[in-house]
Order: sequence, then structure tokens, then C-alpha cells
Amino acid sequence: MANILVIGASGTVGSELSRLLKSAGHGVARATSRAPKAPDQVQLNLANGEGLDVALAGRDAVFLLCPPGHTRQHEWLVPVIDRAKALGVPKLVLMTAMGANADEAAPLRMTERHLEASGLAYNIIRPNWFMQNFHTFWLQGIREHGKIFLPVGQAKGSFIDARDIASVAAVLLTSTQWDNRDFDLTGDQALDHDEVAVILSRVTGRNISFQDVTPEDMRPGLLAAGLPADYADFLLLILGFFKAGYSERVTDAVQTITGQTPRRFEAYAQDHRSHWLV
Repeated sequence: MANILVIGASGTVGSELSRLLKSAGHGVARATSRAPKAPDQVQLNLANGEGLDVALAGRDAVFLLCPPGHTRQHEWLVPVIDRAKALGVPKLVLMTAMGANADEAAPLRMTERHLEASGLAYNIIRPNWFMQNFHTFWLQGIREHGKIFLPVGQAKGSFIDARDIASVAAVLLTSTQWDNRDFDLTGDQALDHDEVAVILSRVTGRNISFQDVTPEDMRPGLLAAGLPADYADFLLLILGFFKAGYSERVTDAVQTITGQTPRRFEAYAQDHRSHWLV
């Protein structure tokens, strides 16, 4: 069984990935920026590298992503790749985002390129927008107003359940079959936000609808929620890419790697129904 470090272990993907790996009998070290509160946690501060060598030592594989809220992701991630190589970690699985490879100057793309050139066995996974955003980032508008407020027009997205991302990562971390390849991860259908609202309405029994807003209207709310200004602008930028149609593409990567069909939005909504009830 493998000994795997999960960076981002408290997040939506990382928590499910840790659960899957443990249930399969693998050893899991869950990185945390705070003082460890459980035997399987290891303290690691990506901002300054404190604890990095201890966290990496003796691992068979590492799952790596950048914590949300940061726009210069390469400054956090590249040092992890370099130390993993120096310490003899055999494999690293990096999660970025669908579309990250569209701009060679983008921080996430620079990180991808650095990993590709590192000599480590690797995989890069680029998930599309998470279904889970609807009960986290977009939750307040739905609960308080019955509205999905986003500046995306009628564009469609092939939303993916974070549990399917974790399933893919679990396979890649414990297998050599797909080494040194990158994958764009999506659900198996593309929906616009009116269609999402219909599903949420049906599942909750509430009248939930989508309201298109401008980026200028959305930005103050992001700042009020505590997002740094540069990250709020980054989020609005990539929502603009969504509106332009770049999130509609559907891939078969989840099915190919895991052998399982990705969860559909209806199944996600049923599983998380309680979040939208008032």
C-alpha cells in the first residue's frame, strides 16, 4: 500500500480523496497549515515552505493544489515540486483548472510546465467548475433570495462533482497506467444556469431561478465576502471565460480513468438538498 501526502486535505476534493485512499488501505498524511489535531495530520505552510521537507519525506506520491484565494499560484506550488524531486518522491498529481493551459504565462500553466519538466512521474488534472459551488460560493443568493446570481448569460458548463475529481485522483496516485499525462475533467452533460435552477427547484420544492448580473454588480459582494481584490478580479475573469463558452466542452476522462460514469447534477442536488432549504 502507498504512503500518500494530500495537500489541500481539508478542501472539497482533498477531504474526499483522503477518505477514498484510506478506505482502500493506503497510508494518508493530511497536510494542514494549523497545528495538527489528528494523528494523520502533518503541519505544512505553503506560503513559506515551513514543514515541507518533513511532510514530503518518505512519501510514495503527493497530491498538490493551491489553496483558494491566491492568484500567483506558481509561487506556492513550484517549491513543492522541487523539494519532492530532491527528496526522491516518485510521483506527483497536480490539480489546476480546466483552461489553465490556454495561456502559457498564467501562473497555473507555469506550474504545470515546471512539473512536466521536473523528471517526476506526474499527472495533471484540470477539473471544470465544481457542482459543489452551488452549496458553497453561490449558496447565499440561493438561500436568501431563491436566485443564482452570476455574470454568465446563457452559457453552458459541464459541471463536475468534486467526488468524481477525488475518484480520478485516487486512481492516478496509486497507479502507473496513466503516468505523465494530463486530463481535463468534466461531467457528462453541459447545463446552463436556467437548467441548473430548474433542477434545484425540483429537488428542493422551492422556486429557484437564475439572474444574470454584470461583473461590476458581483464584485462588491465578493469583496464583502472577504475575497482579496486580486482574487475577486481573477474569479470575475474566469467567469467571463465561462460566459464566452469555454466551459461547455465535455470529456470522457472520468469514465476512462475510473470506469464510472460521472455523477449528474440531479444526483449531486439530491445529495446536498438540505443546503438550499430555508
